[in-house]
Amino acid sequence: MDKQGMAPVVDGLFAMGDDGLALLGSRCTACGTYYFPKLATFCRNPDCASEGFESVRLSRTGKLWSFTDACYTPPAPYVAADPFIPYAIAAVELEREQMIVLGQVVDGVGVRDLRAGMEMELVPGTLLDSGEAGEKATWKWRPIAGDAR
Repeated sequence: MDKQGMAPVVDGLFAMGDDGLALLGSRCTACGTYYFPKLATFCRNPDCASEGFESVRLSRTGKLWSFTDACYTPPAPYVAADPFIPYAIAAVELEREQMIVLGQVVDGVGVRDLRAGMEMELVPGTLLDSGEAGEKATWKWRPIAGDAR
């Protein structure tokens, strides 16, 4: 259980700790390449043949690399609000890991509020669930205060 006792949308993708929400990834012990979601088989770096990984908490901040809006109801198995409410999707580059992580942007922030290069932070969020739970815990991206338009 994570956000306010809700089950995560997918087990093992993120965790809540004393320092807040963190995505759970892996790092190759030979070449240092980061992966999300976790990788445990073999390093995909073409210059590395390692099969050793350590579990890591990924950075909670990064720069907005790209963004778009979702203006239509996604197909199943995604469960959307009825009526559907458009939302923004962000591709955020984590500086330490030098990788892009996608995610929804917090409610109330749309594409008109975003610009490439702005600082973003990972925050807890919720998604609707088709089961009895109604909502599942997930992560969302939010502009860091002072960097919004």
